[in-house]
Amino acid sequence: MQLPIEYLTPDAFAPFGEVISTTTARDTYKINQGTTTRFHDISRVDVGDEGGAPIISIFRGTPRPKPIEIKMMERHPLGSQAFIPLAGQKFLIVVASGTETPKPEDLRAFLSDGTQGVTYAKNVWHHPLLVLEEDSDFLIVDRSGPGNNLNEVDLPLVDGEVITLDWA
Repeated sequence: MQLPIEYLTPDAFAPFGEVISTTTARDTYKINQGTTTRFHDISRVDVGDEGGAPIISIFRGTPRPKPIEIKMMERHPLGSQAFIPLAGQKFLIVVASGTETPKPEDLRAFLSDGTQGVTYAKNVWHHPLLVLEEDSDFLIVDRSGPGNNLNEVDLPLVDGEVITLDWA
């Protein structure tokens, strides 16, 4: 089964979280004596459950072999997780609807244009980072603290085949 890839838009991604870009700011205004535009309140950080605290990290990803095999998914039940590309690089996003173990028909794939990041809402199934270029750095905002904040599941085969992604 090959999963189709959609362009990342705020409306299409809304069931899974928020798109991070200048166009999704809830407010925009000038600061610093008019020399800077603040794109304000783009995405909410939701990490406080069970004493969690927000942290900022950098992940450096490398591409997977083509076609990408989608064999597993993960979710974070205690906090949201944001991925922001640091060098304008495109990347792929795979998410699943619902909170039960995802089925192949629940999966959706999106392509970020490199100016967009995403925040996965708390408890949303997603695939780990899928980069398209070597040494792709991402700013990550997520949760640190007590409690189990990671669930992983293996996906079933479809007609004996692994779910795959490919792009032009």
